[in-house]
Amino acid sequence: MGQKETLTLGHEPPVGSWTLQEVFDASYRRLVVQMYGVVGNAGEAEDLVQDAFVRASASGRRFLTVDNPEAWLRRTAVNLYRSRWRKLRNFSKIRHHLETTNDLPGLDEHMEVIDAMRRLSEAHREVLAMHYFADLPVAEIAATLGVPEGTVKSRLMRGRTALAAQLGSEE
Repeated sequence: MGQKETLTLGHEPPVGSWTLQEVFDASYRRLVVQMYGVVGNAGEAEDLVQDAFVRASASGRRFLTVDNPEAWLRRTAVNLYRSRWRKLRNFSKIRHHLETTNDLPGLDEHMEVIDAMRRLSEAHREVLAMHYFADLPVAEIAATLGVPEGTVKSRLMRGRTALAAQLGSEE
């Protein structure tokens, strides 16, 4: 597997030594799961990741020179989500009525946590999903979201507390 295995493990090869297809093969599913944790809807998560890849493709060689293509794609997907969120505030009030609880196969064992995360604030969902689903360190989450590391730590602590309360109230 060589290079793809390296990408899968999160250790990037030297700048420019990968193709968009290799990044897609190594990162697509992981990015969709991460975005699913943020947005709570598999279709929307897939759309955001696909749109991020479209932007990467459109940027041409510029994308192939980034230090960490998966982080670039994640940040792009998060920024796309934030833009959509601002444009669709009214729709967000009814979105939870339209979602199904099993719209991404293989996540049945995590549905209780995903459902509880849907009830958290966007800021808490973002950091929890990136930390636990993407296994990202605080520094990388801070860079992705464009916030200080202390803010990420605070959101993680408060998000965990809120999530524990949500999960505790369901028992």
